[in-house]
Amino acid sequence: MPRPFLIDTDAGSDDAVAILMALRNPDIDVRAITVVAGNVPLDQGIVNTLYFTELCETDAPVHAGAARPLLREYVSADWFHGADGLGDWGDRYKPQRSQPSNQHAVDAIINTARSTPGLVIVTLGPLTNLALALGKAPDIVSQVSRCVVMGGAACTNGNVTPAAEYNIWCDPEAARIVFRSGLPVEMVGWEFSTGDFVLSLDDIDHVRGIGTPYADFTIDCNIKGMRGYEIQTGEIGISLPDGVAMAVAIDPTICTNSSQHYVDVECASELTRGMTVVDKLNLADDERNAPVWRELLPNANKPTICWDLDAARWKAMLYRLLR
Repeated sequence: MPRPFLIDTDAGSDDAVAILMALRNPDIDVRAITVVAGNVPLDQGIVNTLYFTELCETDAPVHAGAARPLLREYVSADWFHGADGLGDWGDRYKPQRSQPSNQHAVDAIINTARSTPGLVIVTLGPLTNLALALGKAPDIVSQVSRCVVMGGAACTNGNVTPAAEYNIWCDPEAARIVFRSGLPVEMVGWEFSTGDFVLSLDDIDHVRGIGTPYADFTIDCNIKGMRGYEIQTGEIGISLPDGVAMAVAIDPTICTNSSQHYVDVECASELTRGMTVVDKLNLADDERNAPVWRELLPNANKPTICWDLDAARWKAMLYRLLR
């Protein structure tokens, strides 16, 4: 029986690939797609997400959510993804007939979780929608079997500041709520969108050779992001952090090394705003440190942190689902 997924997205070019992977997989039943402001403003995110569902010929409902972070000024990632989030192709990738649901994303998350025991939530953008849902209905924590978060950077560099990854940096207060909520979080950090995880020029040629609309769209919508990634890192290729996280959501064994640790999110410092502070050495279990951590995280469990992933298997899954 297909596994029930709810995807929360900010509908940029790497989100597009992740959502295609889920919608194209017969083992996944996408019950809802909720949209949050992030890579692009909310209205553009809705347009993009409706196009994704049309391309895959699915009736998964699309729900509009938060148009701004909980407390912060909204800052998009248009410099990387383009003004439309999909590489600025004009009207080439626009929905023709689909309309969003009238139900708000927060209510969709709550209602889907309550009606779907064992729901898998996959977050691909800032965590504003999920934080609002948890504030309104904390009981949904017990209904969720996994919460795969593409976000953060575990003991490594960020991609928007040296300390922080964009999704967490954009709305750190929301991220803190989610990480402290007791949800069974699995953190797939930005570090898995560099090096061997990037689609090389040979990989891009391979995807082009698949020759389907899904494969062509995957490359087309990420061309601008490819240029941005080269400027940022010096590497040439297409970086797909959301696609990698979706691969882990679909097949957890792609994560070959993981462990559980307390995680908190920095909200006060401008220098380290949005940093995911991972207690890798389990200092919270040391009596000298426990009172501090227990005060900060009185109800939190220990999220699962992905330390190593199988890059070859993630790419093989991508290629299969784009056929």
